[in-house]
Amino acid sequence: MLALMVFGGALVGALFSSDAWNNVTFTAGEVRNPQRNLPFSLILGTGSVIVLYLLANAGYLGSLSLHQIQTAKDDRVATAMIESWRPGVGVSLMAIAIMISTFGCNNGLILMGARLTWAMARDGVFFRSVGHLNRNGVPAAGLWVQAIWASLLVFSGTYNELLDYVIFAALLFYALTVAGLFILRFRRPDAPRPYRALGYPILPALYVLLCVAVMLDLLIVKPKLTWPGLLLVLLGVPVYFLWRMIR
Repeated sequence: MLALMVFGGALVGALFSSDAWNNVTFTAGEVRNPQRNLPFSLILGTGSVIVLYLLANAGYLGSLSLHQIQTAKDDRVATAMIESWRPGVGVSLMAIAIMISTFGCNNGLILMGARLTWAMARDGVFFRSVGHLNRNGVPAAGLWVQAIWASLLVFSGTYNELLDYVIFAALLFYALTVAGLFILRFRRPDAPRPYRALGYPILPALYVLLCVAVMLDLLIVKPKLTWPGLLLVLLGVPVYFLWRMIR
């Protein structure tokens, strides 16, 4: 039991590496033939990340001992692996690789985040000014809101602390989203189904159960950050209803 709890806590990094897998769905209105291209992009993107992550870990295990992995400085296992091959260049090479990866990740997150707040404003649950597009069809106000909030988060804590906040909240909303599939199938059985849920109902149900299991584990093994993260998310419920009342 203890080993499973430790394993669940250690999943934070792995889950972060594949997080944002669903962000492409936020651009569905701008995708050609979304019935085909969205599922294809989700499978291709998620599958590629899984393969790359497994290959990276195979490289770590093949190059370093378990003791070297456990005692890697600042948990930088990839840097330690490169240093074992070419001493003195690991830090520089990893810094370059992280910068390239960060630029690509930020590109997707910035586009997704601005579209998300734009849609919220259009639904009446965010500032109305964010729900407008500029002459180029870009949610400029949403981009500014996102930039200010991201800048504040930079000074709010360490990278690992923000990571624990993000992963717990992400798992919560992923579980709710997939659970919504069962609700829609029950309440709207005759609605058009342009997308097929592979393995329904077993795979979606298993996904929800695993997400809940990892969340419960994080509440136990990392309570310092996950409980405040849960309270922050729950705070959104009264804020949502209050916003709907005063808008």
